[in-house]
Amino acid sequence: MEPKTAKVAILTADFFEESELIFPYYRLLGQVQRVVVATPDRRPAKGKGGLSQFAAQASFSELSADDFDAVIVPGGFAPDIVRRSNDALAFLTRMDQVGKPVGMICHGAWVALTAGLLGGRTLTSAPSIRPEVEGAGATWIDQPVVVDGNMVTSRLPQDLDTWMEAFLDVLSAGASQLATAGARSEGLAL
Repeated sequence: MEPKTAKVAILTADFFEESELIFPYYRLLGQVQRVVVATPDRRPAKGKGGLSQFAAQASFSELSADDFDAVIVPGGFAPDIVRRSNDALAFLTRMDQVGKPVGMICHGAWVALTAGLLGGRTLTSAPSIRPEVEGAGATWIDQPVVVDGNMVTSRLPQDLDTWMEAFLDVLSAGASQLATAGARSEGLAL
């Protein structure tokens, strides 16, 4: 896929980790056709560290996997709210089912865990949710970035640059090509 034509959704809610939303949002603006921030009710989200608001362009219920080429789930406390939305879970599940890139950082893996997408996968996340990730049947690796087919995961804000480079690589290569080549079963750590 040519990143310049891609449309990427970012799933978030109040109490997001500011750097994990702002960095990918602005990094993607120069690389893809459109970035849509979605919240439970389309209202602006408030950051956990005091950022007053970050505008949303859609609610979770307005999202369709047919309209997007990739999805990102930033961390902070927001994933605990995002994973309570059946619409967000259905959207993330469909994106993963059709092999579109799914990027998650920090506690973002909570959303995929709740959607039942982690069994047999290899990933990383905030170390504090490692027991939950492993309990869901995933292999957890302490690396800045782990690519498992279409899933691109990262640990913490200090890994943002490496994570976004890997995410853009997967978006460019096309997740289906990576999965066909066996990257999903290998769980590539970068």
